[in-house]
Amino acid sequence: QAVPAGSHVRLNLQTGDREAKLPDSENGKSDTREERRRKRLGKVDVDSNSFTSQELKKALAKMKESEKAERKVSSLFLKRCTVRKKFRPIEQLKEEFEKLNVKMETDYEIMVKLIGKFNSSASTLDEKVVALYDLEYYVHQV
Repeated sequence: QAVPAGSHVRLNLQTGDREAKLPDSENGKSDTREERRRKRLGKVDVDSNSFTSQELKKALAKMKESEKAERKVSSLFLKRCTVRKKFRPIEQLKEEFEKLNVKMETDYEIMVKLIGKFNSSASTLDEKVVALYDLEYYVHQV
């Protein structure tokens, strides 16, 4: 079930039901959608076909304030992007290491090789013991 934004949601542990409630206003009564709309727009008469210049100025000032807040959020997002630029995906790192003739393997790939070496009939007893010790190290990390 979709819940309106700003609702209080909780899980009732006794019944296992999820419950939602509209937030209470200062006077203790829940705001209706129209009341919330009036609060958001201020004292602007939304039902009239024309607006006074003062009402338009106030509405424009509110829009500018919200735009400034959005800019702050977008600047935080840009900071995150710059942090992400410092790091590279593993696929890109693998490609760069291949160009340098260095094979980079993940722990999973190494573990698969060790299991293959242990199960191989061509491996000697010493090789199997070494494979088990190495496998123990990697499994311990997981």
